[in-house]
Amino acid sequence: MAKQAIGILETRGLAGLVNGTDAMLKAANVTLAGPMRQIGSAMCNVVVEGDVAAVKAAIDAGASAAEQIGEVLSAHVIARPDASTADVLPKRAAKK
Repeated sequence: MAKQAIGILETRGLAGLVNGTDAMLKAANVTLAGPMRQIGSAMCNVVVEGDVAAVKAAIDAGASAAEQIGEVLSAHVIARPDASTADVLPKRAAKK
């Protein structure tokens, strides 16, 4: 079954992203879609998945926490994403 929502938090600087990710995972019942990713020019992002309300709460908490340390470039929630959206999301490494 596809996730009901995905949330993306993008910051300039890793410290803000780590702080935001910690806040997101503590604030709501969401899971990481994969590892945090470095984009370049000090930009990095993380994707979380869960139900719409949980993802919205997590993104709000994460963006607020990340702003305390660094610069938040984007915080966005996509409700009911198309199944093909999973093709562009980060993948977790296969467990051995």
